[in-house]
Amino acid sequence: MEREEDEQAEEKVWLATNLGERGGGGHIDGFSAERGAKMGTEVGLVLPGFFGNSQLEESPPLGFSLSSDHTDTWALSILSSSSSSLPCLSPPLPPSVGLDGVLAEGRLVLDVYRGGGEVLPVFWECVQERMRGLQYLRLGSEDEGALERALGVLPRLTQLRSLAIRGHRFYDPQGDPLPGFLSSLPDSVSSLSLLVHLDLSFNCLSSLPPCLLSLSHLSELLLCHNRLTGLPEGLGALVSLRRVSLLGNRLEDLPRGVGLLCRLEELDVSFNQLERLPDELGQLQDLQKLELSNNRLKALPETLGSLRSLRQLVIQSNDLRTVPECLRSLPLLDKLDTRNNPLGRPPTPPLIANVTPVLEESEIPELHLGFVQHSFEVSSAGCHVFIPGGAELLFPRRCVNAVTQLQWAERRPDRKWVWLEEHEVLLSQQLELRPHGATFEEPVEVCIPYHKTRKGDVAVRRFDGRSWSTLSTLTRRGSEKHSCRPGGRPARLACCSVSQFSWFVAVSRPFLDSCSVSPEGALLVSQFDPGIKLIFPPECTTETCTVTLQVLQVVLSEVQDLTRDPHASASPLLCLSQTPSIHFLQPITVQIPLPPGVTGHMVDMSRLHLMHGDPTAHTWTDITAQVSLYVTHIYAVFSITHFSWYWLWYTTHRCVSGVVRKMYHRLKQFRIRFLALQKKNDPEQVLLQCLPSDKAESRLASLSEQYEGPQPSELCILLEGEQFFAGFERGIDISADRPDCKDGRLSFTFYSHLKNIKEVHVCPTHPQQGTVRGQVSFYRGEVPNDLPEEVASKRKGHDNQWMATLPLRIANADCDGSISGELNLGDPESGYLTQTNLLSISLRINQEWQNIGINLGISYDQLERIRNQHRDNFGAQVLAMLFHWARGQQGAGPGAVQQLMKALVDSGRRDLAEEVEDIVTLGKRKYEESLKRVGLQTPASSADPQSS
Repeated sequence: MEREEDEQAEEKVWLATNLGERGGGGHIDGFSAERGAKMGTEVGLVLPGFFGNSQLEESPPLGFSLSSDHTDTWALSILSSSSSSLPCLSPPLPPSVGLDGVLAEGRLVLDVYRGGGEVLPVFWECVQERMRGLQYLRLGSEDEGALERALGVLPRLTQLRSLAIRGHRFYDPQGDPLPGFLSSLPDSVSSLSLLVHLDLSFNCLSSLPPCLLSLSHLSELLLCHNRLTGLPEGLGALVSLRRVSLLGNRLEDLPRGVGLLCRLEELDVSFNQLERLPDELGQLQDLQKLELSNNRLKALPETLGSLRSLRQLVIQSNDLRTVPECLRSLPLLDKLDTRNNPLGRPPTPPLIANVTPVLEESEIPELHLGFVQHSFEVSSAGCHVFIPGGAELLFPRRCVNAVTQLQWAERRPDRKWVWLEEHEVLLSQQLELRPHGATFEEPVEVCIPYHKTRKGDVAVRRFDGRSWSTLSTLTRRGSEKHSCRPGGRPARLACCSVSQFSWFVAVSRPFLDSCSVSPEGALLVSQFDPGIKLIFPPECTTETCTVTLQVLQVVLSEVQDLTRDPHASASPLLCLSQTPSIHFLQPITVQIPLPPGVTGHMVDMSRLHLMHGDPTAHTWTDITAQVSLYVTHIYAVFSITHFSWYWLWYTTHRCVSGVVRKMYHRLKQFRIRFLALQKKNDPEQVLLQCLPSDKAESRLASLSEQYEGPQPSELCILLEGEQFFAGFERGIDISADRPDCKDGRLSFTFYSHLKNIKEVHVCPTHPQQGTVRGQVSFYRGEVPNDLPEEVASKRKGHDNQWMATLPLRIANADCDGSISGELNLGDPESGYLTQTNLLSISLRINQEWQNIGINLGISYDQLERIRNQHRDNFGAQVLAMLFHWARGQQGAGPGAVQQLMKALVDSGRRDLAEEVEDIVTLGKRKYEESLKRVGLQTPASSADPQSS
């Protein structure tokens, strides 16, 4: 499974919340005291004014202010700096942070910075005495070069007691976590004889590093989500181990030596490929928690009955048909999870010669549908149906009693129709499965393809014809045999089990967790971040209630952009609710991570603000002084008695309520993409459109038969109701007189539920031979005057702020529906129509185009040829008819425009004839005015008695 939400809370201790981009970096190899001194000032975070010594022109690296005991050492390093360079850290440290705020009490946390491992060698060279006493170290492993150099320093830190080198601290631009590069450890790590806690999760370890077997004091070993296929027999040498987690590896068995871990209290080997367990597992007399879920176990050893201290045994999602009776005699066992096992079912009978195999032993047939195949049949043998676009339907055996015909359809969803709550985003098209209400004997798995647009929880919503409901959802990648695009990567799928057919969509919502709180108390841990917890003490309520916790991630760059404070940051937004809504009798303790880049040793409490949100009035209040708020190394803890919205901010602003309100509204902005497409048969006809990002792909697919052009630009953020302009420039101009055109720009107003689409005709600014290349650019504009004040106040950016630029190309096509060069009719004296006028008229002509062609004198055979040539494009038929007639009028003299007006009247389109007459009248007036300006007059005007 793809979901990182499956990580257990106890393994996700340190959360890296930095989403910034890493700066450029240099190479470090073979550090010496002299080289370390030369590099001292090139770390990339040199902040002025740290020493308070006017004689020094440079500042120490990393923004540290040093005590007097180390000033001379740092000064020598700075004055001897060279041109070598190290990468910048992101986020940077605030100017007020001193060395004691980063390296204090034997603790050093570098995994909250991208490339933080680069700094470890610099620390060692510059403050060796303090580094020798280091006991607590956190490193990231997403930077391979920085990790390699940091590993060279590790063996020298002989006083270390806790070490973490984990991946998944940072995320790529698509929102996926970055894996770690750690694949081995140097043998010299065995010198860390005092090490008690070791976390190497989310890396590339394929075997247990041999150096770890000599760490006799190791008490906690976390190797989750690596590539381990086996463990050495020598694992029993780690007799001090109390907790081992091997979740998410590829283990097929456990060594017999695991029985020698006499002090082991917790063992987690879930999500592996275990087929059996050693009998020696029963020797673990202190074992209290055993996690065996999601393996391939077919039996459990009887020796598990010797685990007298066992309290929790999780064996869900295996192939167990029986559970040993000895487990019933365990005195302390209070949790036994046996879900998703074939318990009680008889074993599969062996095959009998000359007998047809039973239905269960045959594979479920696959059915790959085409775009035009909207119906299919399912029999009692089941079927795995692959729908174009990435969707999958899995019908198990015996879900129907007879051959049943079913249908599917995919449509563009209307956001106003789909039930969405605040901060939720529509991720998929609407998948309709018919007949509605069709019931199956066994649940059918429905998998909806979706586009991952932001970090959040994915859920499937179902509409049964009366109301919407949210289904239990799992996410995974689709089959390798089937993808949403030919040859592409399998689609992301949101899967649910249903017993009836109806409408289905996938949505993204903030991570949601809930629990039932009784008078005995409870604990609620967020799946988004196990560091987010709600602790309910005993007697906090007299009646059982249901509590819901939602977590919404905030991008650090957006906070800093809005506050204009490069050191500002904010924790995730917490939305707390309960049913029934009552105040608690005892304070509820809330624990959340400190904002990114802030630790308990460096935090300035005057800059820390706890904000309370009113969901009804949409206001935010600073309640820092009203609650009991204290911080640990990486967490903030406070107590509350009623539920609402809570948000922790770290900024230099004294009053932050207005900024928080703006940030909250920004989280609800719509992300849009721009389309600039050209008609295949007429490159001068351009379609401009902006759409919510989740609808752009489906819109492109529906337009692909008639239009072609560049793909959408990258995502842009707009407020609902905000206006922007599309401007044509660099060789391309608008050739149509449009009332919404101003200075070569067309205005749009963005609403999430309306189409923002315009078709315009463009032409080269300077006529030339061959292909004309140009571009259309999008700019922000003014907020419409008719918007409500609360919407208009959400203005973002300046009027001339550039958003996106897309290329256009006008080719000189020779098809019957397009033209080369200018095509004009008539003359200024009797009536004159330009090519642009003809294009504008063609947009108003409907099914009567053939009658107009006949009245213009075009033969039936020619009209039939035009209809067949452009049978898939009605607009091209109208254009081809008009241009064919217009070419025959070139050089024919006056009277062509009057002939067109007469044909329009005879065909029942007097309204178009009057529009043409208005165009001609306006053209005549402008022509006569131009003659007067140059001193010329037509004979008719000179004969006019009023002209003298």
